[in-house]
Amino acid sequence: MKFCYWVLFYLLPLSVYAQSQPINIIPKPVNVQISAGVFVINEQTTIAVSSKDIALFSAAVYLQNIIKDLSGLAIPINKNAKQNISLRIINDSKIGPEGYYLTVLNNAIQIKANTKVGIVNGIQSLLQTLPSIRTNAKLTVPCMAITDYPRFKWRGMHLDVSRHFFGPNVIKQYINLLAAYKFNTFHWHLVDDQGWRIEIKKYPALTNIGAWRVDYTHLVWGKRPQAENGEAANYGGYYTQAQIKDIVAYAAERNVTIVPEIEMPGHVASAIASYSFLSCTQQPQLPLTGGNYTNMSSNYCAGNDSVFHFLEDVLTEVIQLFPSKYIHIGGDEVDKTSWKKCTKCQARIQKEKLNNEEELQSYFIKRIERFINGKNRKMIGWDEILEGGLAPDATVMSWRGESGGIAAAKMKHDVVMTPGNPVYFDHYQGDPLSEPIAIGGFNTLKKVYDYEPLPKALNEQEAGYVLGAQANLWTEFVTTPKQVEYMVLPRMLALSEVLWSPKSSKDWTGFNERLQWHFKSFDQQGRHYSKGNFKVDIKPLLKDGKLYAALSTEMYKGQIHYTVNGMQPSLQSQLYAQPIEVNQSMVLKASTAVNGEIKSLFPAEQQFVLHKAIGKNVQYTHPISSSYMADGPNALTDGIKGNTTIHQFWHGIFAKDLIAVIDLTESTTIQMLSLGCLQHYNDWIMMPEWVKFEISEDGVTYREIKTVANTIALQNKTALINQFTASFTPVKTRFIKVTAKVLDQLPKGHAGEGKPAWIFADELIVE
Repeated sequence: MKFCYWVLFYLLPLSVYAQSQPINIIPKPVNVQISAGVFVINEQTTIAVSSKDIALFSAAVYLQNIIKDLSGLAIPINKNAKQNISLRIINDSKIGPEGYYLTVLNNAIQIKANTKVGIVNGIQSLLQTLPSIRTNAKLTVPCMAITDYPRFKWRGMHLDVSRHFFGPNVIKQYINLLAAYKFNTFHWHLVDDQGWRIEIKKYPALTNIGAWRVDYTHLVWGKRPQAENGEAANYGGYYTQAQIKDIVAYAAERNVTIVPEIEMPGHVASAIASYSFLSCTQQPQLPLTGGNYTNMSSNYCAGNDSVFHFLEDVLTEVIQLFPSKYIHIGGDEVDKTSWKKCTKCQARIQKEKLNNEEELQSYFIKRIERFINGKNRKMIGWDEILEGGLAPDATVMSWRGESGGIAAAKMKHDVVMTPGNPVYFDHYQGDPLSEPIAIGGFNTLKKVYDYEPLPKALNEQEAGYVLGAQANLWTEFVTTPKQVEYMVLPRMLALSEVLWSPKSSKDWTGFNERLQWHFKSFDQQGRHYSKGNFKVDIKPLLKDGKLYAALSTEMYKGQIHYTVNGMQPSLQSQLYAQPIEVNQSMVLKASTAVNGEIKSLFPAEQQFVLHKAIGKNVQYTHPISSSYMADGPNALTDGIKGNTTIHQFWHGIFAKDLIAVIDLTESTTIQMLSLGCLQHYNDWIMMPEWVKFEISEDGVTYREIKTVANTIALQNKTALINQFTASFTPVKTRFIKVTAKVLDQLPKGHAGEGKPAWIFADELIVE
């Protein structure tokens, strides 16, 4: 049985009627019925609660304070009000613990729910019908009836405060944004290599030393030098335990649960800088300034029991501060090289009868989980905690695509989906040429809105283990509160609708229409947000043996103007109406126009090359990375040559040779083969050592035509493309094999020195 609480606005007799006005609530409610008329909030209005429940009364106070901020009106709370107020016990499984009913009449507003959580969610919807800044105008609410409840249990937003520290007021503003759009989980990334941000009273050096570093914010993250003895470490900060308690309480009032992340066993250079005994080498080191890890320790020693005693002490204080069900322990990107060289770690492997370092990581995670479970909490970690065997009761946060989440769900473990594509909000959301510098990637508003958290690979029972999803904001390239706001707005609104609203109600056009009201609200509040992705999307389209270019824009009421002669598009250029036939090699340029104004600072540009392999199937010996699939398996033969944007048109393979076979379907005379490859030094994408071309008539026996050596210097840090081209006497063949030899070891001085590189290839031109 559940309790139904009503919070009611009661207005002394007043009749105000008006035409129905659109409801711009995001996320879209399950059901909305609009009727004529409005309710006016004025000095005669009271907020009445029908229960003496303290939590419910706090929701009324929350609403009272917001109304005062908006209008200056001091609306009283009347617990003794009798008109139309009642407390009823109901069994309403339809709306569940977070749902609500919101009814607006000419003379009353009712919010009904099973819990205080539902009441606050109803308040958030109500607030989206009011002005967003203080005004002397009447506060009018359209008459309507809403039934609403969420699709997913876990609706999360993440913020990394380790790479750059943001003060308590910034965190509260972030929480306000989450609450406004009905997110219920704030994943607070408090610990990482570059900063320890939470006060631990038993280990004061964690914040006295680990929270501060030498300030090199004027340099790009990956180019910052390491600190030297004697340099002032004055950049950073941390949250005191008193501040954390205040923020936790602030979030709870707004239905937001804070899940703290305390990284382990990797990403802990800040802890090791504070206490050197925590590493395998036990060598002193200074806090990291950025992404240069040369000769730095960043893993806890898994063979040292003192490390586990330390972590138990830390987690004990963390658990006392955060009442959340979950404690996040990270577990990602552990470079196990130090463990392989450590006598204590190797002794642990022998003692525990483990097979390798992957199982040592599993041992580490399972040992920590037992401690967390002993405190009546649950452990959650990134999908690397699957390596070596998943801890018995662990929840998995799947970030490297969805494969980790799928595997965990099939093992009957709870899962939170947070794949880098499309919910890493540190990636670009608009044309990188006109956006603030970001870490890379390209996750636009529409890509976020189109996301479906339930993978097709899961059956109905397995899908039940998917709790929901969240977006992550890592801050290597996000240094100010303004940038934090800019990177999440408006993408978090799209995700809120993905996670709250029924899948069947998804409507990109309708969402865009409602979003315009929120843009105006952001403008009034002085918020920093992306106006959208103005870049035109150009995609190849093969139909009936012909190549076409399909153009699209995400912009609300946007139009596309294009040229095929290399000229800059203008309002006088051709207006796009249907796919453009590519009947010759050409350079297509396209720009988005809104309200008669070209919005693209730089036009989208794509070179099309007609050749004999257009549209032919490609078979790979080693699979393409799921993160770099371009437009599908035949990106090498789609007529489009990649540019220096790494997430578009390129096929990527890590640590393996690229070996591809193209079937021309019939014996064809050829005299030139050319493969385009990309070098992006800082992203570990390097030219292959060489590219070999082979031909065959039967697809079994091949003969070499030519091997082309790389001529691009390994130390060249400029983003560039190189064509590996072989010209030869005309010859007939049906099958073509191309092999690009991966660089097995990144060069000396590289951040990944000694590790294998990526190969990025696009368009095998056959003439």
